[in-house]
Amino acid sequence: KFAHLRLACRTEMKPYYTSKLWWCGITLLGLGELGNFAAYGFAPIAVVTPLGCISVIGSAFISVLFLKKTMRAADILGGTLTVTGTYLLVTFVPNVPQELTARQVQNYLVSWPFLVYSILEIIIFCILLYFYKRKAVKHIVVLLMMVALLASLTVIAVKAVASMITLSAKGKMQLTYPVFYIMIVLMATSCAFQVKFLNQAMHLYEVTAVVPINFVFFTTSAIISGVIFYREFQSAALLSVFMFLFGCLLSFLGVFVIARNKKEEHLQIPFIDCGHIPGQKLTGKIQPDSHSSCYGTLNNEDDLVKSPS
Repeated sequence: KFAHLRLACRTEMKPYYTSKLWWCGITLLGLGELGNFAAYGFAPIAVVTPLGCISVIGSAFISVLFLKKTMRAADILGGTLTVTGTYLLVTFVPNVPQELTARQVQNYLVSWPFLVYSILEIIIFCILLYFYKRKAVKHIVVLLMMVALLASLTVIAVKAVASMITLSAKGKMQLTYPVFYIMIVLMATSCAFQVKFLNQAMHLYEVTAVVPINFVFFTTSAIISGVIFYREFQSAALLSVFMFLFGCLLSFLGVFVIARNKKEEHLQIPFIDCGHIPGQKLTGKIQPDSHSSCYGTLNNEDDLVKSPS
């Protein structure tokens, strides 16, 4: 965002991919996602996914430093709620073994809870896809529900791949099993379709609406998939489950408070310099009025002189 704003203020417009600052941001983003991927190999899905709310807090505070935005009371309140929820998530995370072998992943894939869950998910996804394609229903809930259903498969595949790579790095080779490559294909396919529907939602609706709703849907579906596929809360105490869910609720509320009533800022469009337009004597800079009947045209000086008479 900072790189785009700097490029928009220049007189000579250049493509964003020529900016070193933009590439620096992309590199940092890639490193962050790589760390997020690695985290699934060491921690339960139920704690890694909700911790994504930290990125919302980080973006709110970093925007004050780089984008010169003002810190609102809602940002401080939302950040406090999110940090409190995160503390509860980490404290009451289910204590389950994280080293998953390829054989364990195979057994989970054919277990009856996951098969029932998969069938229900496919049915719901097909219904939503029918309304999206045939009935042209592009409501934000429909789009983000499809993203969340795909995300549940993505996190299952990501955790399996990350765990098998981690074990292989420790000397227990898991990359020779076919299930490893099945999970890679599932991960790549579900991610690609997630981007498609999420991009559609970002195009039709404000970012301030898409981000919190997508975070809630994505996190909820990921936790459910972790509970069903990896059985992360199988031996957890009732109090731990309650406090964990309460921490999730606080994190959700914090994200909504931060995103609430935050106006989307558009890049500044350079004014038209009339001095560079052939046949015009004006040297000032004007901006066409979008509410005027002559939007996109310039007033002729002769018409301006004749109009009073």
